Amino acid sequence: MKLFQHQERALDETYDKNRVAYYLDMGLGKTFVGSEKMWELNELYNLVICQKSKIQDWMEHFQTFYPEYQVIIFDQQPIEKIPPESVLIINYDKVWRRPELLKLKHFTLMLDESSMIKNESSNRTKFIMKLSADNVILLSGTPTGGKYEELWSQLHLLGWGISKKLFMKQFVVQEWDDRNQQYKITGYKNVDRLKAKLKQYGAVFMKTEEVFNLPAVNDVTVKIPTTKQYKEFKQHSIVTLNGEELIGDTATSKKLYLRQLAGVYNDNKLQYVKDLIDSTNDRIIIFYNFKKEYAALVDMIDKPVSTINGDLKDLTAYEQHDNSVTLIQYQAGAMGLNLQKSNKIVYFSLTDKSELFEQSKKRTHRIGQDRACFYYYLLTDGSIEWRMLEVLKERKDYTDALFEKEEMS
Repeated sequence: MKLFQHQERALDETYDKNRVAYYLDMGLGKTFVGSEKMWELNELYNLVICQKSKIQDWMEHFQTFYPEYQVIIFDQQPIEKIPPESVLIINYDKVWRRPELLKLKHFTLMLDESSMIKNESSNRTKFIMKLSADNVILLSGTPTGGKYEELWSQLHLLGWGISKKLFMKQFVVQEWDDRNQQYKITGYKNVDRLKAKLKQYGAVFMKTEEVFNLPAVNDVTVKIPTTKQYKEFKQHSIVTLNGEELIGDTATSKKLYLRQLAGVYNDNKLQYVKDLIDSTNDRIIIFYNFKKEYAALVDMIDKPVSTINGDLKDLTAYEQHDNSVTLIQYQAGAMGLNLQKSNKIVYFSLTDKSELFEQSKKRTHRIGQDRACFYYYLLTDGSIEWRMLEVLKERKDYTDALFEKEEMS
């Protein structure tokens, strides 16, 4: 596997350590750095803990680049005997329900999005802290979200045995709040010393602007698991979903419902978007098509939201908050907006209009942008979306006539 220069640099900086943290910005390839470090450590067993939406990605990654490993999705039935040279993959919500993992020895532990253990009183964090890992690899683009007090559990896994009380005393500024009768955090101190200690204990921080000759453009295609409803409708042109009957009796209606079944009706895609949003504190732009998509997205986002659609144009959150999410309907906002404060666009669903597609990419990649731009295409496996993207990249519209022709072929 050929690594980029910045990925090789991260590995070189930690070559003599068996407990490391790769805090790399979204798009810099934490997956490749972490898995290569795991391979270099060469332990008998490997345990990867990740978000549910990332399980399939990790499995395919190891199968593609490390075929010598036996990959096991460890969230079903108990395994009587774990084979050596294996990678066990489990999600954060299930790991603490598998007490047999506490008996595992001689293994490397890798936490994808290690900020998931920032709450040391949660079941998942307490369980992970009890694991007897010989080696630890932490991966995150946002290890603290700007809150250093949330680092303690990760530092503990890296081998820094400082108590939480002493950590707070040395690095966090607190003041007594008479109204609520408790201490509140008002700032931080000794930050340079904290960063030096982090480096001493194997942490590597890397920002996008430190790596790329900007502004570069990076396409990231994400394969989302399909649903049985999509498969059923594709075969029979009819499906009942949440009491609603979808009937594709024309090329137009069938194309429409296939797009929606691959998008808003696919819980796997919604979960992936949520995890993606939670994994960064950067501004994110999300393009969508239908009102149902907007409703579903707004309902699950816990960050400041801006909206551009036929009913509302409000960029307040985008302008004022670094961690905002801006939802843009293609027809209303693919053209004319200056959104250079963000460098990440997520395509929740694709437009069928080539011009809107090309214009949407220019909202961030334009004069004034000083960072690499990333476009995340979320494509449901085996769905209409893959062909749509191919056609759009040819700068053509994905028309009803084209869809009908492909259906007949």
